[in-house]
Amino acid sequence: MHFTATADTDVGTVKTRNQDSILIRHAASPLGEILMALVCDGMGGLEKGELASATVVREFRRWFDEELPFELEHADMQVIGRKWALLLKKLNGQIGAYGARTHTMLGTTFTGVLFVDTRYVVVHVGDTRLYQIGNDLKQLTTDQTYIARELSRGRMTEKQARTDKRRNMLLQCVGASATLEPEIHWGHTEPGIYLLCSDGFRHEISEFEMYEQLNPGKLTDQASMHRAAAGLMELAKQRKERDNISVVLVRVEQEQKEWQR
Repeated sequence: MHFTATADTDVGTVKTRNQDSILIRHAASPLGEILMALVCDGMGGLEKGELASATVVREFRRWFDEELPFELEHADMQVIGRKWALLLKKLNGQIGAYGARTHTMLGTTFTGVLFVDTRYVVVHVGDTRLYQIGNDLKQLTTDQTYIARELSRGRMTEKQARTDKRRNMLLQCVGASATLEPEIHWGHTEPGIYLLCSDGFRHEISEFEMYEQLNPGKLTDQASMHRAAAGLMELAKQRKERDNISVVLVRVEQEQKEWQR
């Protein structure tokens, strides 16, 4: 597989600090192309959310540079997913301990995906999201929020959820949870678009609009990917989105191999 990726973030219309942190790492390997993409949303209602999100991104950048080469000797995506979950649990304890020492509340969501040619692993905490866009738009992560839980249990309707004041209440996040149980799943990489985003990107943008602007037919290169992301981010701000806005786009294409005579 061949990967093309872009990342865009905006402080938004209200906040003075951008508490989101994003990361793309792209490399070649004997197994094919490798790409890691992360979106972390530092908690808007908590102090020093930008510190929490940046700390997590920095640690995963180190993991990619120092530990991934050893993992590629076997490239077991299930093992990598479990190691990511353990790393997040470790960071949850470290950030929580820092908060206790400094009498500060801080935390971050985490949505990360690692592509190793034709396979991927996703690890997720909170309400940042990963979508897959091909013939349709499919959400690959599950929101770990009060609202999502109530909807899944049939105790709230979609109409009630849209206006409920608790829509941003997380069930867990890295750094502010007593215990952490990240969501992990694996899959086969398919040609198309993978979209990672903070909740600030999607609150004012419908899934129909996401598909219309971010489908593989429209996103043909890096320039078109940047334009589409910037256009939707600007639309979110025009609709009075108050949060930071972040989006990572990954275009996946089947690698073209030359025929050997």
